[in-house]
Amino acid sequence: MISLRVILASLLFSIVGISHGQSYPSKPIRFITGYPAGSASDNVARTLGHKLAEMYGQQVLVDNRPGAAGNIAAEISAKSPPDGYTILLAATNHAIVSSLYSKLPFDPVADFAPVALVSTAPTILVVHPSLPITSVSEFVTFMKSKPGELSYGSSGNGASPHLNMELLKSLTGMKITHVPYKGIPQALTELIGGQIHAMFSTMAPAMPLVRSGKLRAIAVSGGKRAPAVPEVPTVAETIPGFESLSWQGVLAPSGTPPQIVNDLNAKIVKIVHMPDVSKRLIDSGFDPVGSSPEQFEAFIKAESKKWAKVVKAAGAKLD
Repeated sequence: MISLRVILASLLFSIVGISHGQSYPSKPIRFITGYPAGSASDNVARTLGHKLAEMYGQQVLVDNRPGAAGNIAAEISAKSPPDGYTILLAATNHAIVSSLYSKLPFDPVADFAPVALVSTAPTILVVHPSLPITSVSEFVTFMKSKPGELSYGSSGNGASPHLNMELLKSLTGMKITHVPYKGIPQALTELIGGQIHAMFSTMAPAMPLVRSGKLRAIAVSGGKRAPAVPEVPTVAETIPGFESLSWQGVLAPSGTPPQIVNDLNAKIVKIVHMPDVSKRLIDSGFDPVGSSPEQFEAFIKAESKKWAKVVKAAGAKLD
């Protein structure tokens, strides 16, 4: 059912457009991301922003607002005018935060209008090469043989690498102790040094370490093998039902006129499938998507439901 806010925003947009003879956009667009400059999300936002600016003939200004698992950026976006001049590059945590935090100043679903799912990417399960593990089945068996004695790292409590392992634990019954770090690089350093034994990592920082022999790749978390490492199997090939993807997508404040959402969607889908953009995403370990708004909405709801169960089982909470 269309909300009153959407109806009023659409009417206002139509009235303003007619009275001023202006078409969208008539001024710069603010593109917020909840992650720092140089991060994967920042790179995607700047790539999309550059192409959107070329298409619209208006500046698209990337605004980095890192912190609180993307919540700072999401709150700013949710409370911005729903006029198409503020958009958000959201990532995986957007579908997890409502389960992790007891109180949020925004609703991750109701306060946003989905525009497009841009890309997805698996994480990769890596272990210290001293361990006698070369497959998922050996990983599970080894962990079960030493319940609670071994540990895994993550980029923080409630982050995707943490919940990926908790999902695997819930499906296999193995016990392994979680050690949270401030980020993936620190966790990988500790893994190389043998302070922890395994972890799910994003692809880009892990692969050079795998290729140099400092770590051993066991499996990827997606539903299909990753083009960057086709020789590495999926976890699901051994553990049916396991699938986890990190993702990035564009959201607008709830109430943004449908015609603006659809126009942004059409342009973003076109950008994602441009050869140079597609290659850049693939080289960074991402799978280009470019969904419809309706598909992205269904995706977010499904992700939220899945991770709510994992968070509850793990007992992970943040305040």
